[in-house]
Amino acid sequence: MFLDPSPRSSRAPRLFGAVALALALTAVTGCGGPGDGPDDPLKVGLVASLSGTYKPVGTELRDGFELYLRTHGGELGGSPAELVVADEGDGPQAAVPATTRLVEKEKVDVLTGFVSGGSVNAVLPLVERAGIPFVGSNARPAVKDLDRVWTTSFLSDEPGRAIAPYVEEAVDGPVYAIGPDYQGGYDQLRGFTDEFERLGGKLANPGGGTTWTPFPRTTDFRPYFARIARSDAKAVYCFYAGRAAIDFARQYARSEIADLPLYTAFVTEGSVLDAQGDAAKGIYSVLNYAADLDNEANRRFVADWTARHASQPTTYAMSSYDAAAVLDKAVADAAARGAVTPETVNRAIGGLGQIDSPRGAWEFGRREHSPVQTWYLRQVRPDGTRLANVMVEDLATLGD
Repeated sequence: MFLDPSPRSSRAPRLFGAVALALALTAVTGCGGPGDGPDDPLKVGLVASLSGTYKPVGTELRDGFELYLRTHGGELGGSPAELVVADEGDGPQAAVPATTRLVEKEKVDVLTGFVSGGSVNAVLPLVERAGIPFVGSNARPAVKDLDRVWTTSFLSDEPGRAIAPYVEEAVDGPVYAIGPDYQGGYDQLRGFTDEFERLGGKLANPGGGTTWTPFPRTTDFRPYFARIARSDAKAVYCFYAGRAAIDFARQYARSEIADLPLYTAFVTEGSVLDAQGDAAKGIYSVLNYAADLDNEANRRFVADWTARHASQPTTYAMSSYDAAAVLDKAVADAAARGAVTPETVNRAIGGLGQIDSPRGAWEFGRREHSPVQTWYLRQVRPDGTRLANVMVEDLATLGD
């Protein structure tokens, strides 16, 4: 999910202490560590929203990376690693000083995490000056210079592109598109509307364009539902996350359009599903992960996650877990070639090939440095005594 809210808070970023997963990087024969000396730990800086609107997302990014380290002996590439976590808050205003401290004071060897696309763009100059790899674990906006930039998540327009063909075929009539008025919303909805209309689908919105709701001020969606009811819409496609997703789903279920099928990317993803309760039943979503995927890597991941958490893992946790897996392989490859430095780790990432992941095997595309991966249609259904995003079918494989 590419989240790019306008910065509205002057809250100072909170830098969280290093996770005591290791004290020193074990020297590899013939190789020096990436720090100031051969016994320094590989230092990973993780920046995520641990306060503010998207705290649930940032918390899962952190927890996913930490889970990988805990289940792999606190090591990356066979050597101990140190994780330093900083608070991104609601976007660039907090993310930039937090990242500056990680890069300039903590002298991290690699950066990961980041919820907001605006944060990504804002901190990339720091990454370039420091000469370290950036392995983002949430959706990434367009970036011109990708030499050191990777994402284990996806490009922000891909969810909509993946589900548009299914919606165009399943819905007999126009579809109403609605989303929040910031860059993340624009990209998410553009992916859907461009592909939907290319395939011959028609939007039910007046004037044929997406309806935008003020972000983050919109908490009452009922006036928008009334507009949809006055249109000839046969279904709705939307993108909301965090607190807005809870409000949207609850109010939708009680509205005059509750009988219209609702398709989305993130409205039911994560802890928001528990808060939505029965209001979320039947909602269709598209994502690159579902907790019930039947593969060995996912069974292991889900078991490890649920041993520590009360809820099922999400795409946020999975993508951050995979960021750690990428670094694990890259550090090992760099060490095998003679030296572990930010430059050699970055070079190794480009040559990794397939990653064995809970989402299914994927690899980085050469052009965009983002995953070539399968997208899944899910629906909120009972799973035992709880509601879950149950995988329905494969939709598409996207990526270069």
